[in-house]
Amino acid sequence: MSKIYIYVVDRDYGFAPNPFHGYCTLATCKPRIRHKAEVKDWVIGVGGSRLKATARCIYAMCITEKITFNEYWSNPKYFDKKPVRNGSRKMMVGDNIYHYDTVQNKWYQADSHHSNDDGSVNLQNLTTDTKSNNVLISRHFFYFGKDAPLIPINLLDVIGYKKNQRNYRVFQDQIASGLIDWLYNSFGRSLNQVIGDPFDFNNSEKRYSP
Repeated sequence: MSKIYIYVVDRDYGFAPNPFHGYCTLATCKPRIRHKAEVKDWVIGVGGSRLKATARCIYAMCITEKITFNEYWSNPKYFDKKPVRNGSRKMMVGDNIYHYDTVQNKWYQADSHHSNDDGSVNLQNLTTDTKSNNVLISRHFFYFGKDAPLIPINLLDVIGYKKNQRNYRVFQDQIASGLIDWLYNSFGRSLNQVIGDPFDFNNSEKRYSP
């Protein structure tokens, strides 16, 4: 039975999630969701107070593939997801940044949004991100960014979701099916499209350090 994971997106640079190049991916942050969620589950990110987007749906992805960091790094179809820090904004926020060297027993972090300002490894981000070795990939997603629509309050009330809550919640699909139906009925023509830029896209050159 499928599950629906819902959490508050605090920062939206186009990095986590990354909706570009034909796939919506969650490859960093949220290690517990990346560990537990499975193919056919949904992950939904709603806005919060920092983005001034409380209860608005920033994105929703139905997981179509769950792979390891090394599989993500080495597969040519995901090479466009590797960051290019002197490239376009889409390339700057590439989330394909980790691979593990089994010979040296060492994680490598590419120069990226999660690196230090000089491009060196940010150990705190690396430690958090690699708590799960899973990357969630979707070819069946809605990404709204700045155009995030307000989720009808009755749909949130039905599942008992509290606005701006910390961590994440998990719901069985039969309980939260109304939310998925609303997405299809209202935005079905927007499937697999980037409708609006990420909220923080104009600052995509910035690095994140906890």
